[in-house]
Amino acid sequence: MLTEQGLAAMSAVEMVAGFADRTLSPVQVHDAVQAVIEARESVLNAFWVRDPDESRKAALASEARWAAGEPLGVIDGVPVTLKENVARRGVPMPSGNAGTEPVVPEADAPITARVLESGGVVLGSTVMPDWGMLSSGVSSRHGISRSPWNPDWTTGGSSSGAGAAAAGGYGPLHVGTDIGGSIRLPGTWLGLATLKPSYGRIPLDTPYLGRAAGPLTRTVADAALFMSVLSRPDPRDWTSLPPEDIDWSALDGEVRGLRVGVHLDAGCGEPCDAEILAAVNRAAAVFEAAGAVVEPVGPFMTQELLDDLDLFWRVRSWSDFRALEPEAGLRVHPHIIRWCQGGADVPGARVLQCYQQIMRIQARTVAATLPYDLVLSPVAPVAAFPAERPMPFPGDEKTMAHIGFTAPYNMSGQPAATVNCGFTADRRPIGVQIAGRRFDDLGVLRAAAWYERSRPAEAAPRWPDDAAGAPTGEQTTSTTPEGEKP
Repeated sequence: MLTEQGLAAMSAVEMVAGFADRTLSPVQVHDAVQAVIEARESVLNAFWVRDPDESRKAALASEARWAAGEPLGVIDGVPVTLKENVARRGVPMPSGNAGTEPVVPEADAPITARVLESGGVVLGSTVMPDWGMLSSGVSSRHGISRSPWNPDWTTGGSSSGAGAAAAGGYGPLHVGTDIGGSIRLPGTWLGLATLKPSYGRIPLDTPYLGRAAGPLTRTVADAALFMSVLSRPDPRDWTSLPPEDIDWSALDGEVRGLRVGVHLDAGCGEPCDAEILAAVNRAAAVFEAAGAVVEPVGPFMTQELLDDLDLFWRVRSWSDFRALEPEAGLRVHPHIIRWCQGGADVPGARVLQCYQQIMRIQARTVAATLPYDLVLSPVAPVAAFPAERPMPFPGDEKTMAHIGFTAPYNMSGQPAATVNCGFTADRRPIGVQIAGRRFDDLGVLRAAAWYERSRPAEAAPRWPDDAAGAPTGEQTTSTTPEGEKP
């Protein structure tokens, strides 16, 4: 007999199979997930909006459909969370920011519509930091979200609540968004399987240069299942890719003969910790032992390119900040205020230069990775840092010093996944990023699934067994990352 925690921690694939053969019910699963949320949410702080009564009604409706043999879709009855910047009709969207007046959407975003059309049980909207521009769970509106592995550690961001929910056992399927790493950073710091899909693969109602939405899950199979829902077309996104019939369940395959690049020096930002480099090298060795042709990839970013991307974003956020009333502006997180002030009074010619630099990032990334079927790299140069810290590195000048491996694939539009590949000495998760050629989302997921099956047992997450965050069967020896102080 499964415990409530065991039911909540089941994969979406397992849940749907259980619903189909009547060994599980959507209501049973929903109630188990709600029990886990009740036990953990005061620590994890993953939700902005949550309505257990409404989600239970959705689970009851799903149960009736399964009883009649008429499920709406492949995730009917499965618990889902949506990041707060994914529009849900009538649900306020403050973008994690205490200074803004929340927008109340009149219509569901394409993502929300696809989830509901497929019978997903939406548990609520998960939190994010101010304007999604912090890579942590720190928000002026929501406070601090914390890692289920250890509440002293960050969730990563900006999909902070989605990551905490996924790692914390709040059901299997969670949606995040990503413009420079905001899905994959929680992925590496929380041990998750994630995908930042090709630009335009998942339709959005607010497309923007480099922005993507995608799944945060515990297994690659769940990420693929979710992609079969999220990637369905919607005419509202004028930038989306043409509809394509992709068999997202086709995850079997080998890596023998594939050309696999290993990218260990971003060429910008802060250097990688030795433990992270070692973990990625061990992952590359697994590919090589299976017959992949593994070759080094040199740095293709520069500090100047990263700085100009940063400045472009500062100007964008400064435009949003200066539109606030003075009193409201004071409520924005101080780090964001200082950061976006760097974008004040930047001449138009300089902004255009930054845009042209983004085009160079696109060109360099595609050219450097084109010879390879896959490119393996770190996700970030450091493992999880203290939860109270807005960004991995202190100092405003280092705000984007951790996205040298992730942001290029946003700009180039290439798909990039994360899978856990190891742990630091004090048991912080380490993810490997697996990037692919443009539009080859399925190839990336297939490689991620292969590595998930093939990785050493010690590289696989054993998920946190309580809100205090100690991994099952393990005991943390430190509550603060080594060498760092809160």
